[in-house]
Amino acid sequence: MSQRETASRDGAAGDAGGAAGAGVVAGARGGAGDSGAAGGSGAVDLDAIARAASREAGGVSPDLLADYLPATADAARSGRRLASMELARYGRAGEQAAESGVALRGLVDLYLSATWRLWRVLSGLADLRAAGLGMLRAADDAVAAAAEGFERAHLSIARREEAERLEFVDDLLSGRDAADLLVRGERLGLRLAGPHLVVLAEYATGVRATRPLGQEIDRLVAEAAAPSPSLTITRGGRLVAVTGVTDGGEASRVAVALARALARGHPDLLPDEPRPWRVAFGRPYPGPGGVRRSYDEAGDALDVAARLGMPDPVVDASDLLIYQVILRDRTAITDLVAALLTPLEQARGGAGPLLATLQEYYASGGVAAEAARRLHLSVRAVTYRLARVKALTGRDPADPAQGLSLRVAVIGARMLDWPAVDLGTG
Repeated sequence: MSQRETASRDGAAGDAGGAAGAGVVAGARGGAGDSGAAGGSGAVDLDAIARAASREAGGVSPDLLADYLPATADAARSGRRLASMELARYGRAGEQAAESGVALRGLVDLYLSATWRLWRVLSGLADLRAAGLGMLRAADDAVAAAAEGFERAHLSIARREEAERLEFVDDLLSGRDAADLLVRGERLGLRLAGPHLVVLAEYATGVRATRPLGQEIDRLVAEAAAPSPSLTITRGGRLVAVTGVTDGGEASRVAVALARALARGHPDLLPDEPRPWRVAFGRPYPGPGGVRRSYDEAGDALDVAARLGMPDPVVDASDLLIYQVILRDRTAITDLVAALLTPLEQARGGAGPLLATLQEYYASGGVAAEAARRLHLSVRAVTYRLARVKALTGRDPADPAQGLSLRVAVIGARMLDWPAVDLGTG
């Protein structure tokens, strides 16, 4: 129950049904029985009020009122507060409403509609002001209790659904029984027999998430993926979005929507500043196994993009296939880096400056002037470093044939984090 003063209320209330005044007839809901004797011409048909309130609330079941009407009528006449047992019943009614799919607005409408209808027909009230205050307090307490019960049940339902989705995705990615996954996927809105893809989003290591990864993200992903179905969960610190494929544009729409949502949590970032998050998506494939494959591709793309320090916050796994091929044979790429680049360690200052020069030289399309601008060096300094690379490795960075192996070795060095990490331990 909410933080209301129930102790004094319970003491003053006594038996909720025992003090009901005249003018309230039999037929009250919630087990209150006949709350008071028949009041002649002033009798009130509580069942009729409940039914009318139900109609006004869009057909919400009048049973959700429990014994609210006789209790409120008694409160209006006696000035008492609703008892904790009564409020507990309204809380349970709120839980029942949430579990039955009733909207909170409809539940509140039911109680308030019943309240004004009851007030309109109550008679024999000696002090209208006191009676009105009593009824308003009763309505306030009852609606608060029902709403609290509704929110409690809604949270419980959301947790159950989240647990079901998480278990489903875990089973999906671990390769459980495909037939069972197809059936469970249908219940969650996914037709896994068709093509699906996975979009992953994560913050950089050490960066605290500033955007909620809950219902807001669910809505954004669903809107971006529409008309294809989608499912989102948080798994291992990453947001995982599984979406069907209808028009082929789902991946980019979902990825952009996620990037924009994450960006709203960092409004102070300048346009050219690196983003502390990254979004990646795999290619679409059919069947449960296809979801696993797309998930692996997206995960590998996040890893490769982080290793290479790529500035783009949205990454398409298909654009990084060459890097994944390079890493697939780690022994071979390690040998290539050792054979071609370790001679650079003989240079004054070590291999780092020469390796950085090669990276920017290839990134700028082999244009020394552009590489110099990126490195904040003179063109002469860049050409001198390129000459040192040729002297130490025996390979000319500007020669197409010799430069290819050097370029692959440079990529391999970045992915192996060499020279910061020794090739024997990386």
